[in-house]
Amino acid sequence: MTQQSAREVSTRPRRPRPRQMVMEVVDVEELSPTFKRITFGGEDFELFQDSDAVDKYVKLLLPQNPESGLKPPFDLDELRKTLPKDELPLRRTYTVHSVDHDAKTLKMDFVIHGADGLAGPWAEQAEVGDLLQFSGPGGKYQPDPTADWHLLAGDEAAIPAIGAALAALPDDAVGHALIEVATADDEWNLTAPAGVEVTWLHRGGPFTPESTVIEQAVKDVAWRDGRVQAFVHGEREIMKSLRVYLHDERGVDRADTSLSAYWAYGRAEDDFQAEKKLPIGQIYSEPGLQY
Repeated sequence: MTQQSAREVSTRPRRPRPRQMVMEVVDVEELSPTFKRITFGGEDFELFQDSDAVDKYVKLLLPQNPESGLKPPFDLDELRKTLPKDELPLRRTYTVHSVDHDAKTLKMDFVIHGADGLAGPWAEQAEVGDLLQFSGPGGKYQPDPTADWHLLAGDEAAIPAIGAALAALPDDAVGHALIEVATADDEWNLTAPAGVEVTWLHRGGPFTPESTVIEQAVKDVAWRDGRVQAFVHGEREIMKSLRVYLHDERGVDRADTSLSAYWAYGRAEDDFQAEKKLPIGQIYSEPGLQY
C-alpha cells in the first residue's frame, strides 16, 4: 500500500455505529413446540427505522450468562472496562417477522431448541415485561413483481423472511416455496398467492448433513420458463451447493438472487460470523457478495 493510499484509508469516514434500542416484551405466542413469536413495544420503537425489505433483521445483544444479573440497556464500551471478554453480552442475528406502526410494535420469531445457544433459551423463558436490546434493521430483499416466477427456499431460520416474502408477493405471482422443518408439528400457517405452491419438507428430527432434504428438493423443482427471482437462505454448506446449482447450472442472474447463509452446522454464531471473512465462510468468492 502506498503512503497516499494509506492516508486515504485512514481518513475515510467510519461507518456509523448501529442505532441501539431497548424494547419490552408485550406478548408471547407459542406457534409450535419449537417456535415462539414474541411481540415487542415501548418508547424505543420510535428509533426503529423500518424499510421495505422483507428479510429485515436485527442484531440482538444478550448476556452470555443469564445468571450474571446484566440487564438492558448495555453500554458495551463501559462493560469492556470492567468485565472479561467471556462475560460480555454477545450479538445474535434474528429476522423481524412484521412491524405494526399503528400499534408501535414489532414481532420476532424464535426457534426453541433446548439449552443450546443464547437467543433460544432467552425466548423460551421470556415473559411480558422483559427487556431486549438490539440494533438494526438490515436487509435487502424485495419481491420483484416483474419476475416471471419466484423460488423461495430455506430451513427454520428462514421461515420468518419466507413468510414475509410470500405475503408481499403480488396476487398473480406464481412459483414455489420450499421450507424444511423437523416434523409436521413445525409447520406454520402462511399466506401465499394461489399460484405459489408451498411445500413443507420434513427431515424427521434435528438438522444434520445426512437428514437435510432442502438441497435436493430445490434441484427437483420443475423449472419454469422465464425469469426467476430466487430467495434461498439457510445452512452455509447447503447454500454453497445451491449457489453452484442456481448460477452455474440454471443460469440464474445474481441480480435476481438473494442467497446467503443464516447459520453453519456445528458452529456457534460467533464462530460462524468470524468465518465470514475467511474462504470457508464465503458463499461467493468475490468480496462484497457475502451477506
